[in-house]
Amino acid sequence: MATGLRRTLRPIRPLQCILGPPADVPFRARSHGTAQLYPEHIPTSPLQKVLLAAGSAAMALYNPYRHDMVAVLGETTGHCALKVLRDQMKRDPEGAQILQQRPRISLSTLNLDKLQNLPEGSLGREYLRFLNVNRVSPDTRAPTQFVDDEELAYVIQRYREVHDMLHTLLGMPTNILGEIVVKWFEAVQTGLPMCILGAFFGPVRLSAQHLQVLVTELIPWAIQNGRRAPCVLNIYYEQRWAQPLQALREELGITDPPIHVG
Repeated sequence: MATGLRRTLRPIRPLQCILGPPADVPFRARSHGTAQLYPEHIPTSPLQKVLLAAGSAAMALYNPYRHDMVAVLGETTGHCALKVLRDQMKRDPEGAQILQQRPRISLSTLNLDKLQNLPEGSLGREYLRFLNVNRVSPDTRAPTQFVDDEELAYVIQRYREVHDMLHTLLGMPTNILGEIVVKWFEAVQTGLPMCILGAFFGPVRLSAQHLQVLVTELIPWAIQNGRRAPCVLNIYYEQRWAQPLQALREELGITDPPIHVG
């Protein structure tokens, strides 16, 4: 299973920004005008951010599977929410450790064979099962480019890389219904505008039957769980691979979905 995942999953091509390459300037820890703050950073003016946000929002609404456009939207509209999330992480011992050590979740950092050999029902084993069943890869998460603060850039990168972990925790597949349910959970948890936008406008593509199930059962469940659970960015998942998934759900107050979403 682990070997198959390596062969079949490939990362998407990074977003090619029309703004051109960033200037060759040294790395800094905080924004000072147009300085490049981290290797992938593309400095942008407020006007450029507005234009990027508008264009990416339109494209993301037209095609929710354009993850590159969703990523740009999150980066250009999420500054205030990211500061709140960063502060929540700093106040939590596990979250503060994550901010200090900056772990990354990718095929290059995951030991797939080790995850495969974990006990049945463990977080790591179930996460690997999710990746294989849904044919997704953690490497499809685009690098942060437009966040003008190095620490906040890591926060949104971490959010992207634990997105599939949230699918695993919530028991949601990667079909459009499952993605919308996760977006409602994330909207409550993070307050990121892109999550709120996806939660409200994602359902327009659903059939009447799925829409009824979403509104009457799945959205209330996602909101309730999102409010009850502590900040999911404060979980050092890499140190909890062997923890039973059900035990982690109970720790976070996440209940079983009211219906099976296939």
